[in-house]
Amino acid sequence: MVQPLNYLKETPSQTAGPYVHIGLTPNFCGIGGVYEVDLGSRMVNDQTRGERITVTGRVIDGAGMPLKDALVEIWQADASGLYNSPTEIRGAADPNFSGWGRCSTGAEDGVYRFETVKPGIVPFSRDRQMAPHITFWIVARGINVGLHTRMYFPDEAEANAADPLLMRIEHRHRVATLVAAGAAPNYVFDIHLQGEKETVFLDI
Repeated sequence: MVQPLNYLKETPSQTAGPYVHIGLTPNFCGIGGVYEVDLGSRMVNDQTRGERITVTGRVIDGAGMPLKDALVEIWQADASGLYNSPTEIRGAADPNFSGWGRCSTGAEDGVYRFETVKPGIVPFSRDRQMAPHITFWIVARGINVGLHTRMYFPDEAEANAADPLLMRIEHRHRVATLVAAGAAPNYVFDIHLQGEKETVFLDI
């Protein structure tokens, strides 16, 4: 006899809504007294090791307009290629580097900005490595599930050419959507949600 399986139903997905910034970046919204500074707004301090860089960009919709209410988070290795994570077993990451940042796109110009360090090379497998990169996560109204992507560096052409993820992109002209513009120390990474220049997003 077949038994009924009382699986819980999946909660319907929803867009991030207009309140995501209030909960995650209250100071950005003009709400003081919750956090001294918004979580993720400072990734480095005076003791942080590595090459200081600035990453700026916009989240652009299918009509070519920058979103002024998107939330962007980044996650990356430190300058030695180590992650600030309990699961990091290769060594101790820089204690003066958070490895994680969060920023809202500006209400006036739609630009996000991160002050960070250039990440080191990280392993993919025992005998393969990944090029220096920064992982991005984007949410905004109209996006049901947070979008994941990566930013690679234009001055790491040799490492990029051997990167396992970049090598798997079938339509080679789209690799450019994952490579920042500019040069050290100022990189620009625009994220296109739709259209001809749509950024490659990762299903993770």
